[in-house]
Amino acid sequence: MDLPQYDKPQISIPEQINLLKLDGLSFKDESKAKHILENISLFRMKSYLMPLREIGQRKFKKHACFEDAYELYKFDSELRKIICSELEKIEVSIRTQLSLIMGDYSGIYWFEESGNFRNPSRHSGLLSSLKSELCRSDDEAIIGFQRKYSNLFPPTWITFEISSFGTLSMMYRYLRPGQARRKVARFYGLSDTVMESWLHAIVYVRNICAHHSRLWNRKLSINALIPRRPQLTFITIPKDTKRVYYVLSIILYFLQTINPKNTFALRFKQLLSKYPNVDTRAMGFPENWEKEKLWN
Repeated sequence: MDLPQYDKPQISIPEQINLLKLDGLSFKDESKAKHILENISLFRMKSYLMPLREIGQRKFKKHACFEDAYELYKFDSELRKIICSELEKIEVSIRTQLSLIMGDYSGIYWFEESGNFRNPSRHSGLLSSLKSELCRSDDEAIIGFQRKYSNLFPPTWITFEISSFGTLSMMYRYLRPGQARRKVARFYGLSDTVMESWLHAIVYVRNICAHHSRLWNRKLSINALIPRRPQLTFITIPKDTKRVYYVLSIILYFLQTINPKNTFALRFKQLLSKYPNVDTRAMGFPENWEKEKLWN
């Protein structure tokens, strides 16, 4: 069966506001709302308006106002910034450990050797990704290396500085099982299978943040593994591990090794204080989450 084409016309900002009002949404300041919708599309705002609607209906709840949705939008934006600042530390640390440990085991060009990987076709694809990232780089160290040497790639500690977090994650994922793979994971107090899963999950969350997509009440499509015997402090496992709470706890777990004096939990609590109407249950936070040692 042929699907119909979408051909509804675009509607103006005043028309958007009128439609929202017809659905029962109130506005404290329509001129400010107009300015917001001129700079943040209604399509993007719809995710933050959804909790204000009656369940399963277009109609908004009593006393729902546009400014409430905008507060959620601002909370989500600030949350993503806090997360990105910590993911940067994790990413840099993993680049370093993977380069050091694999370099010790298999030499400074270990990532070029297909024997270090369990899937030759995947390895070939990873090298293609690295080559593309290398070609796009204007890093002075890369340019200087290419002027002096004929190697396709610089050594691991240079090449991995310009690789994407996604490529880095896939490099670890497809490493051949063995002591080196386990040693990287043990540095962070994890098994290699959990390390692989957690890397995949935080790269996914990083991509959400990098594209400024909604995170706060999102049900994640990637379910990070539950560690059986984590070597460091972790949380009581929640019922739903596809929510933001579980991924934020994973970030905190990594930070115990990478930045033990981090203020991530404190800054998150300060953010909640700034936006007291945010429902932490929508992010998968259980009751008494603040009593968890990891978050305390």
